[in-house]
Amino acid sequence: MTVSNESTEETPTTADLMQRYVMGNYGRFPLAFSRGEGSWIWDESGKRYLDFATGIAVCSIGHCHPAMQRALREQSAKLIHCSNLYQIREQAELAQFIVERVVKQPGRVFFCNSGAEANDSLIKLARKFGHDSAAQHGGELRNEVITCTNSFHGRTLGGIAATGQDKVKHGFTPLLEGFKHVPFNDSEALRAAVGPKTSAILFEVVQGEGGINVVSQEFLKTVEELRREHNLLVMLDEVQCGFGRTGRWNAWETAMRGADWTFEPDAVSWAKGMGGGFPIGGIWASERLAPGGVDFRVCDILGPGTHGSTFGGTPLGSVVSLSVLKTIESENLIENADRLGALIRSTVTGWEHPLIREVRGLGLLIGFAIDPDALAAKVPAFAASGQTPSLFVVNRLIEAGMLTVPAGPGVVRWLPPLNVSEDEVAHALNLMRGALDALLNP
Repeated sequence: MTVSNESTEETPTTADLMQRYVMGNYGRFPLAFSRGEGSWIWDESGKRYLDFATGIAVCSIGHCHPAMQRALREQSAKLIHCSNLYQIREQAELAQFIVERVVKQPGRVFFCNSGAEANDSLIKLARKFGHDSAAQHGGELRNEVITCTNSFHGRTLGGIAATGQDKVKHGFTPLLEGFKHVPFNDSEALRAAVGPKTSAILFEVVQGEGGINVVSQEFLKTVEELRREHNLLVMLDEVQCGFGRTGRWNAWETAMRGADWTFEPDAVSWAKGMGGGFPIGGIWASERLAPGGVDFRVCDILGPGTHGSTFGGTPLGSVVSLSVLKTIESENLIENADRLGALIRSTVTGWEHPLIREVRGLGLLIGFAIDPDALAAKVPAFAASGQTPSLFVVNRLIEAGMLTVPAGPGVVRWLPPLNVSEDEVAHALNLMRGALDALLNP
């Protein structure tokens, strides 16, 4: 008698497997994807979607770009991992590109794996600076960092303490001490918050999760003045808005467009689009002497034994990240982001659509503020859904074949690849207009 080893059970769906074996800490959409190419992604049933979410600003040169495939294939055949106890040429070459071509200011780079880790690195940099400067001058210990309301700096304990949104803090007390939150772009509140314990100011140039809020030049000017007056570090979170997304390599450069004065940060954090889908993050710190007349440079504050990362800046991760950044440069994707971002914003503004209250953003980091009153008054299905305005519209776009993500309860966020084409943008605009019109005329 022959016994079959074949199971008669049906193959479980991806949703079944996720529910059975994966922690439920995400509110997931009922979609499972199997492949992607460029600006498009396919679910397991074969349905194609235009991807204007890109893993939340991660797939900066689209899905499965040939340059990334080549870098992964060639480097994985040579050396995948090497401890940071040794010299890593691939890491050094990536850092060289960031310093010389991206930031264009002398400095040094530390590599990690995510935006949350990068921001934790900035927090440690600020704390260590406060200790070291007090030790040299015999003054009061400075261990306080000022951040902004509606900010988002990650989900580590340090990140949620720095984040200016109460919803991420529930259930995690006692929080890491030493943070003050001031309203974003409120120069008077920022000036009032600075005290003798303040060591640094940390903020996003464009608040992503907070609703696509762009920093004002007035706020930047106040930050620059406070650095000189109080010997502070100025630290920027460009995890979501960096590496070309806003139409310049750095979002602070875009925000400073047209100004007759210069702005230079002391330190910057990155991740997301830095690796095009491969997990990597990092910070840059300036070679300038730290504020306050101390005898150490900002980039030397975190010396040996103060910080580290097992997987930060591996040969494989560094090569892949460098392939992404070189592609952004060689294919003129920064200019593409600037041009098409302006096209999107002007087109949607010109619609004067009753469901859109405002269009925000820089480059291809774009937010459409949904009018909640108009949505409630004109769309009966909205009240019945129990969803926020942004999630309600995002779900309608999914039905139309387009992926976007909310930015808070009231803003729909577009984050297409930096190499998105004009035809794909036109298609996205048609899908958006069609979905909004269909809500008004079901």
